[in-house]
Amino acid sequence: MDIASLSTALSMSKLSNDIGTLMLRKQLDNAEVMGESMIKIMEQSVTPHLGGNIDISV
Repeated sequence: MDIASLSTALSMSKLSNDIGTLMLRKQLDNAEVMGESMIKIMEQSVTPHLGGNIDISV
């Protein structure tokens, strides 16, 4: 294998790794945003005044 083809192969490998890393970083950012929005939705769905009083007639 000559130097030029080895250099090209290494460069393409590095580019592939860089793209993979960027894609993973984007997926992690998206997961973080989704988690934060899920927490906000869950906090808004909680109604703390419900269940505090029970009316019982015997």
